[in-house]
Amino acid sequence: MTMHSRLFIAVALCALSITSAWAWPDKPVTIVVPFPPGGGTDTGARIVGQKLSVKWGQPVTIDNKGGAAGQVGADFVAKAKPDGYTLLMGNVGTQAINPALYKKLPYDPDKAFAPLSLVAELPLAMMINPSVAAKSDKEFIALAKSQPGKLNYSSSGAGGGPHLAAELFKDATGTFIVHVPYRGGGPAITDLLAGNVQLSFMTVLEASGHIKAGKLRALAVTSEQRVSALPDVPTLAEGSILGFNAISWIGLLAPAGTPAALVEKISADIRDVVELPEVKNRLIDLGGIPKATSPADFSKLIDTDRKRYTAVIKDRAITAD
Repeated sequence: MTMHSRLFIAVALCALSITSAWAWPDKPVTIVVPFPPGGGTDTGARIVGQKLSVKWGQPVTIDNKGGAAGQVGADFVAKAKPDGYTLLMGNVGTQAINPALYKKLPYDPDKAFAPLSLVAELPLAMMINPSVAAKSDKEFIALAKSQPGKLNYSSSGAGGGPHLAAELFKDATGTFIVHVPYRGGGPAITDLLAGNVQLSFMTVLEASGHIKAGKLRALAVTSEQRVSALPDVPTLAEGSILGFNAISWIGLLAPAGTPAALVEKISADIRDVVELPEVKNRLIDLGGIPKATSPADFSKLIDTDRKRYTAVIKDRAITAD
């Protein structure tokens, strides 16, 4: 085969890939949420998925596949056909924490996914059941110190972002509060609402409705700056823990091997949708910070956070047990 023939074939294949990308999608698309309904990752997926359905002219189905701190859903997508029709709404836990927390995953976290775009940063709220006698983070710290081991906090799963934020809080304040892990943010909030646990660190996005309704009391947020959805709630950095910053995020990924042209198309479509005023305002109202990115920038964020949380997990000997 001549050099000219090889060049012609390469150009033809490239053109075919681009043409296929722009013809996509011609059937429904599934976004897998690796957690039960009701959490921040699920809420964000539904907001963005509805607008992607309009943009693509095809149904976008949200498929909740919870289990093993997100591993079940992530593994399903990792093994799906890389044609853009099965996507993952991952978060800081599935993409940056689990690879550091678990010695063995059912997929290679470095090779299983093609990052598409970040969707939003999700600051966490430090929330208590209203029956707890504390009106501020400082009062809660004093209460916890007076009753070591008597208070409990729920999380969306061992080793997840909310769990690590709570452990950082305990470490910074010298408090002993018992961890009660659940299979997702929804169940963790349900037991906080019922008073079966006293404290939770959950994304403002998934908790703001309960806070505004008076069903939960927000003592602080974990970001460096206050959150628009809860303007009267101070940051931990303002009050008891100088410099405290622990946020989550959500973003869409495709199976590895998805054609580069299709990755770029889907990423561009996600960025367009996140920039829609109705999507931005909805995410902001719920406590998120809309922030779509290129595939390369999303990949860098995952790598940076993985290094950060690997250090935290090793330093505190945190396990998923």
